[in-house]
Parts: sequence; C-alpha cells; structure tokens
Amino acid sequence: MLNRQGRPTSIRPLADEPAVAGAAGSERPPASASGGAAAASGIPQTFTGNRGLVQEEPLIFEIGRPDVSGIDLDEPEAFEPRLGGLERTAPIGLPGLSEPETMRHYVRLSQGNYGIDTGLFPLGSCTMKHNARLNERMARLPGFADIHPLQPVSTVQGALELMSELARYLTTLTGMPAVALQPKAGAHGELLGMMAIKAAIAARGEAETRNVVLVPDSAHGTNPATAALLGFTVKSVPARDDGWVHLADVKPLLGPEIAAIMLTNPNTCGLFEPRAAEIAEAIHGAGGYFYCDGANFNAIVGKVRPGDLGVDAMHINLHKTFSTPHGGGGPGAGPVALSERLAPFAPVPFLRQEDDALQLVEDAENPEAVGRMTAFHGQMGMFVRALAYMLSHGSDGMRQASEDAVLNANYVRACLSDLMSLPFGDKPCMHEVLFDDAWLKDTGVTTLDFAKAMIDEGYHPMTMYFPLVVHGAMLIEPTESESKASLDLFIAALRDLAFAAKRGETERFTGAPYLAPRRRLDETRAARQPVLRWTPPAPIPALQAAE
Repeated sequence: MLNRQGRPTSIRPLADEPAVAGAAGSERPPASASGGAAAASGIPQTFTGNRGLVQEEPLIFEIGRPDVSGIDLDEPEAFEPRLGGLERTAPIGLPGLSEPETMRHYVRLSQGNYGIDTGLFPLGSCTMKHNARLNERMARLPGFADIHPLQPVSTVQGALELMSELARYLTTLTGMPAVALQPKAGAHGELLGMMAIKAAIAARGEAETRNVVLVPDSAHGTNPATAALLGFTVKSVPARDDGWVHLADVKPLLGPEIAAIMLTNPNTCGLFEPRAAEIAEAIHGAGGYFYCDGANFNAIVGKVRPGDLGVDAMHINLHKTFSTPHGGGGPGAGPVALSERLAPFAPVPFLRQEDDALQLVEDAENPEAVGRMTAFHGQMGMFVRALAYMLSHGSDGMRQASEDAVLNANYVRACLSDLMSLPFGDKPCMHEVLFDDAWLKDTGVTTLDFAKAMIDEGYHPMTMYFPLVVHGAMLIEPTESESKASLDLFIAALRDLAFAAKRGETERFTGAPYLAPRRRLDETRAARQPVLRWTPPAPIPALQAAE
C-alpha cells in the first residue's frame, strides 16, 4: 500500500488480522491477507484502513517527510559553532508535517484512547473517576499555573495559603495532625511513610533490631517492595477465606523485631477491615507502627477517619480520591498524613505561620527527621485541582461521593452475583466488587478472554488477576461518577457475555477483540522482546522500477 505521499508504507492491519507480537513497529501483515472472525462475519475490508469515522493513523515516521515543516524559520545569521567539532554534518531526518496534518495526526491518535471522558472505566483499585473541568480551569489561573519554585516566598503567599488549606482538609479528613505534601505519587508517598517509621525507630535506638514489616497477602504489590527497598525484612500475613486480615493471624507474628504492619483499608478485595483498630492496638503494644495504604480512601472519606483506627502514616492518592488527573493526565501527588508519633520526622519543606505570612521551612529542625524527599514543594497543579474538588463538594458532598461509590459497587455485585462467582461470599463490599473465575470453569474461556471481549462491547476491561489471593480475579470499581443508567448498560453487557460463555460461544472470547483497532498481542513477547526502533520498510521492487 502507498502512504499519502505515494510512498510504500508498512501496513497497520485492521482489527481482524492474526495476533502479532511486539510493540510499536512489530511485524504487521497486510489486512487484505488476513481472515479471522471479523472478516467471516461480513465486515468489509477498506482500501484506506479506515472504518467509517474510525480513522486508521500510521506512525508519524510513515507519513512525515524530512523536507516539510509546519512553521517557517528564518535563516540564521552567520555564527561560529561552539560544539568542538561535534556538530551534526548530515540532516537529522526527523519527519515533518504541515500544521493541518499535525493536528489530524494527534487528534486521530487521541481517538484511539479510552478514558473516563469516553465511558465507564471499571478498573478496580484505581478509582478512575470524573475529573471536573472546573478543577482544570482553576489550575490554569495565573498565580498557580505560572509560578516558579524559586520565587521569593513573599510573592507566592496565595499559593502557600492554598497548600495550607489543602493540608488542613487532609488532616481533618484523616484525623491525623500532620501532612507532608511533597510526594509525587502514591508509591512515593508510601516510601515517605515507611521512611518516617524507619527514622522514628532509629531515634529510639532500635534500628538494628526492629527490622521486620508485616504485609498481608492481599496488599498492593508496592507495599512489600517499599519495605524491602528500605532494608526491612517482609513477613506475610496469610489470607483467609473471608478476605479479611485477622488479629489471630497477626498476634503470633508480633515481637521485638516488628517495625510496622502495612495494611490497606478498605483492602484490595474490596472489603473493609473490621479488626483494623484492634490490629493497630496490638502493633503499638509490640512497639511497632501502623502504615495504612490509602489507595482506597475514596470509599471512606467523610465516613471513617484513619487516625481514629490507630493509623500512624497513610499516603493519599489525590488522583484517586480527589479527582486530579490519573496517570497520563500530568504529574501525580501523594501526600502523606502522619500521626503525632511520626509528625516530628516529617520531611522538609513544611509550612509555618510567622506573623502575618506563611513561610516554607527548608531546613530540618529535627536532625533525625527524614529530610528532603523532592527538590521543591510538590505539585501545585494537583494541589489546586484537589482543593477545588473539596471546596465544590464540601464535607457532605465528599461523604456522599464515598457513599455513592460503595452503593454503585454493591449494585454491580447484586446484579451479577447469580452469574459470576464471588470468592468471599455474597456479602456487602466497599467501593469495588471482586469476582473470580470459578464460574468460567469448563467453558474454555479465561479471565483474559472475558476481558478482551469487553473491549468489543466498548468497555475498558476491569482489573484482572489482582489481587493475587484470588484465582482469575476480576476486580470492578464503578466509582461514584456513574449513573444508574450507565451501570445498567454495563451490567447488561457483562450478563450477555456471561451467558455467551456459559452457552459455549468460545470463539467470541478466544479471538477477541475483533472490533478494536488492534487485535490481541503476544504480551509476553512484547514485554521481553519489545521493538523500540522504527525502521523504514524495504522498497517494493515494482514501484522502484516504475519510478
């Protein structure tokens, strides 16, 4: 096939080509040579690769030309190179596009994305909720969007006041006296929380002996990784058939070597830990600390204050709970709330009111404190978005968001429990509902197959194969953003797929997705042998001769 400039180009196959391996630039058989269920079902091939309003977009290297630019640059005046003979002597060879081509290229690529603005995003343990455009507008206000971290403190009093107000909200909602705003993401905040615990232990002179961290089997994967990174020995707390962590399983593990327990509450099975306060009391009695993974805070804001449960440190994912962009939306933020026992070990900088002005304390006053986690003060854009969410909802609105998130998850559970199996029994869940693959036994359909078939229905798959304590896990979190109509359609689609699997319509699943721009990749090979460099396709001899 020729590209838009009449040059031969590699073919990006339509959705019915055989599955291929690799990442960008992997082998791509021509669509006309492929068969598959989509072709068999009567979906026609197209010359352009487009399917109606679904535009097929090649790589920018395939459509760009080195001799084209979307802007005009004046010839530079004569100058003496200062690169010491290292200046480029050959054209750089980057692809150029006109301005309309550039706009179309990136708009078409964006249309291949699935996001919360596209539809329901049921990823469990990720809280993909609506990001209000009001928050974005506030983050772009002059004085927030254009400030520099090295400006004199006297010129950024408004920004510091916003940070102070955000910290006040976070300490109020968690019931904990101190909060560190600097961490750039949840895992970074988790690192800080455990560093504060390690510093507190060292200040007691127990750094050599108190070095074991308890981590339940149902914990997020970052929990044991963070503890191990800091030099702790990790001991697991076994999972039980009810999905909860039991005090009876924790107590035998306690001793003078215990530094902390890292507990997620609500946990990754979608359940609230009913013995959390008792576990905290036992850990404190043994001289350890209670770290709470706050990834699932969206389920309990306004309902439960973690500090009241005995939590000593908890990171808060602003993108999960307070509607700041998730992942590719921009820099993250993972503030950490600290108990009175750990507050003296908080990092710098921190805010202090002096006379009529806020000051950033840049030098640690406690020589045993953590110190500095990042170069500057945190992510201002995320702080603005989170506080805008808090102010627009108020305390009652944030509490209702938690209640609605839990209600929606339980609605999904109740509507699917007759077809899909619940590993811990049909009991109320929190913000997410967990199914396993027991109901798929003898159907020939796996959790992965089911998830791929969801793509054909227009849905991003739920979280799969996590938590690891459940075989073939399917973890669904609808969040509070979805209406009943939205949930009803999602549930109906999953029921239809479940009935199809039970009827033995395995081809609908094992070859899915059929209708996506790309078919299923060999994900293992793509991870182990990624194709990271684009190479031009070999010229077609007939075309070369014609030229």
